[in-house]
Amino acid sequence: MRKGTYFCIDAHTCGNPVRLVTSGHPVLEGKTMGEKRMHFMREYDWIRQSLMFEPRGHDMMSGAFLYPPCSDNADASILFIETSGCLPMCGHGTIGTLTAGLEAGLIQPRIPGKLIIDVPAGQINVDYQMTNNKVDWVKIYNVAAYLAHQDIEIDVPELGKIKLDIAYGGNFYAIVEPQENFPGIDKWTPGDVLKFSPLVREIAGRAVECVHPEDSNVKGLSHVLWTGAPKTEGSTVANAVFYGDKAIDRSPCGTGTSARMAQLHAKGLLKPGEKFVHESIIGSQFVGTIESVTEIGGITAIKPSIQGWAKITGYNQILVDDEDPYVNGFQLV
Repeated sequence: MRKGTYFCIDAHTCGNPVRLVTSGHPVLEGKTMGEKRMHFMREYDWIRQSLMFEPRGHDMMSGAFLYPPCSDNADASILFIETSGCLPMCGHGTIGTLTAGLEAGLIQPRIPGKLIIDVPAGQINVDYQMTNNKVDWVKIYNVAAYLAHQDIEIDVPELGKIKLDIAYGGNFYAIVEPQENFPGIDKWTPGDVLKFSPLVREIAGRAVECVHPEDSNVKGLSHVLWTGAPKTEGSTVANAVFYGDKAIDRSPCGTGTSARMAQLHAKGLLKPGEKFVHESIIGSQFVGTIESVTEIGGITAIKPSIQGWAKITGYNQILVDDEDPYVNGFQLV
């Protein structure tokens, strides 16, 4: 039987939704959040579907559960849930989850202003600033990011031949820069992004294999990042990230920003310590930095940081009852 009441704190990170679920946590097996993620996906994915899909959610909905830390040195753990699945890492989701969790008193940091968080992709460090019990900003020191594939050429129906790179920043991203058959995100509509992204993801995903060299459970091309000229003052470059079946990230995307910085670093276009301001499709900004250079499975990688902000929008009580014919939610594609 699938019944339950889920209390939630709804928020947004730079425009993209985050739903922190504060009750109804399933007991998950495993020593790491990566193992717990796999258990959740096997046994409890219906919870994700019920809370993220319509009619209780929508195409852009992202969410998370806070769990006790898996590691002795950590303050908490995060399990990410959204319409596209149970992600290894989510940057905007981390910023929103920690903002809501700190302001609600659900997280008690060992050191004020600093956190260590276990996530399915590994462990991240976090800095944050609070003023009058409100979180001003959150800075994530993300898992290592790297360029996985370069100059992949694919032929997309109605678009033509394009070249793209694939980089990992917590998830795998196909990164498409302006070229002959793509004028740049500043010259496209959201409809163009929604039309061509699924095709690019499917074709590129068949062309090359995307598997993390140190964790075979982290695999598959899940996101498409289109780039272009920015519109907001101070931005380095703009982007539009496609995920799920028909979602465009309203935030600049944290793991996407990490992947983009890894790609630029691999091409010699971004150095450690340089400020990288990534602009979203609605003009909001994340500030990224390459903190250091490292290695993953013999591949040169970067340790990226991403800073952004989030705001709580409300408190929600959601009922899930299997007498409802749409208990598992639905999507219109």
